[in-house]
Order: sequence, then structure tokens, then C-alpha cells
Amino acid sequence: MSTKIITTAAALAAVGFVGFADVASARDQIRVVGSSTVYPFTTAVAEQIGKTGGLKTPVVESTGTGGGFKLFCGGVGVGHPDISNASRPIRKSEFEDCQKNGVKDIVEIKVGIDGITIAQSKAGPALKLTLSQAFLAVAEQVPDKDGKLVANPYKNWSDIDPSLPNVKIEILGPPPTSGTRDAFHELFMEPGAEKIPALAALRKSDRKAFDTVWKSIRKDGAYVEAGENDNVIVQKLEANRNAFGIFGYSFLEENTAKLRGVPINGIEPEYDPIAAGKYAGSRPLFIYVKKQHVGVIPGLDKFVAEYVSPKAMSKDGYLALKGLISLPPEEAKKIAADATAMKTLTAADVK
Repeated sequence: MSTKIITTAAALAAVGFVGFADVASARDQIRVVGSSTVYPFTTAVAEQIGKTGGLKTPVVESTGTGGGFKLFCGGVGVGHPDISNASRPIRKSEFEDCQKNGVKDIVEIKVGIDGITIAQSKAGPALKLTLSQAFLAVAEQVPDKDGKLVANPYKNWSDIDPSLPNVKIEILGPPPTSGTRDAFHELFMEPGAEKIPALAALRKSDRKAFDTVWKSIRKDGAYVEAGENDNVIVQKLEANRNAFGIFGYSFLEENTAKLRGVPINGIEPEYDPIAAGKYAGSRPLFIYVKKQHVGVIPGLDKFVAEYVSPKAMSKDGYLALKGLISLPPEEAKKIAADATAMKTLTAADVK
């Protein structure tokens, strides 16, 4: 057996790579899963490292944030992904699944900022929404005039408010496995519900019932789950001038010739308001790295170094050209240092 194979075998054993009879066939290509929002940014880094890093171009799959964590936390070894893209932080339950399955050392890297946008075709009637109007359009149950919860009766936007267009409510959005769906709930649905007096009162009297209301999306066809491929939503908006879609800012930025964003509470979904946190849908984006695979899967450390480098992450970097909103320089510098040191998450870091 060659020295290289012996070394690889020792490394595999050290991190718990079990059940592989032929260690010489260990994977030599980085595998990334997870968020469709983070997908184009990670793909750009993968292409860059494939061109300049002397490595095979990493494989990047769009599985949704929740689906990505499920795969990532499945175990340690060449049969499991090395990195998970995420459009929200890892949850306590997901972190615990990782720990249970032997994924003990996880590196969280905040790579930038994104804004959840509601977008439409430029050929359609312009729409401006408040958070409460967005909630009323999407929620499964809403209060009636007496404050009693009823099945959502709103068919047209003008049913919510006469100032809105008299067109059918049709919203194309992400499925439950998506981090964008999770963030839409937390950034749009919950604060939107809190602005409605009857639901604000419910929050005080019965928090569990209130949480059920803002976490539930209507199933009568007004909201259509369009899968994890946000480009499909873009295409459907082009084909249907009256439809609206929910996805990350980068997809709106790439399609400004055809689409426009819907202002929320009077704030346009644009770079500067999102970066400043003034836009309601602003959110951080992450990648999670399996430290136990570093030194076993070739180039994983180089991939991380490329991702957090100024040429990628800065305001003038190539990820900004893809629509990623860069972090403040001092924050980016600290994140890069922690990523290079492979600083791992602890249970206390996870909410």
C-alpha cells in the first residue's frame, strides 16, 4: 500500500470514516448542499477554485436550507456533504441531530446579507405592501371584522385594501424545506400579524395560538409552492404579469430588466436599504463546514479561504456582482479570521 493511501486511511479513521472497504476511492471533490439563495454564490466560488485552485470544481446542489442540513447532519464520511449553504442560522434541533450522528465540529461562516423580496413582472400592476397586508394575503387564517379567526377569505388584492390592485392573489413561493420560507415567516408573517390589533391581543392572551396563526400559510391555491429553484419562479412571473414571487434579492437583481420588487412599509428592496437593515426582509446568509472533513476531502480549507477572501466577499468582489450584499469590512475581517482558524460552534452558540 502506498504512503499516500496509508495517510488517507489514517485520516479517515481519525474522523470516523467507517464502512469504506477501499479508502483509495475516497471522494476527491468537495460536495455542497443546501440553500437555493446561497447556491449562486457558492457556485461562483466553486467555479473560481476550480479554475485557479488546482482542484476539481466542487459539486453544488440546491436542496433548500432544511434539506441541506438534513444531508449535512447525516454523518461523517465520504457519503455525506462537506458544506451546507443556509439562508438562516442552524437550528438547535439540527445542531443536535449533527451531534447525534457524529458531526461534532461545525464551522459557521456568515458570508453576506440578502433581502427576501416579493417581486412581480414589470408588465403587471404596481404593488406596494405593508407587512400586515403581506400577512393577510398569505395567512391560512385571518381575523374577521369581529376579531374571530376565519379561513382566509381574500381572493383579490383589493379585498385586503381597496387601494391595492383588483387582481387575483397569486403568490409563488418556496416550500417548507427552504430557509427563505422560514425567514419569510419570521421577517414578514410574524411582524405582520403583530400589527393587526386582534392578533396582537391574541399574542398576549395565547402565545401558542398566535404562533400557529403566523406560521400557517393558506392552501387554497393563492400561495403556490414553486420548489427550490428560484429561477423557475422568475420564469413564471415573466409568463404571468399578475403573479408575485418570493425569493432572495440576488434573483431580483439579476432580472431587473423584467421584474421589479415590491416596496414593503415604503422601503424598496434595494442594495443600500438591505445592507443597512432598513428593509424588513434583510437577513444574513451562511455556509456551514464540516471540520472533520478538512484534511480528508482535498481542498476544503482552500475553498473556505477563497470564500472569505476580499476578492470574493468585499463590496467590489465577484460575489457582489452576483447580487450578494457584502458585510461591513471589520465584520468580514473577523469572520475571515474565525473561518481560517476553523472556529467551531458550541451548543451555547445555537438558538
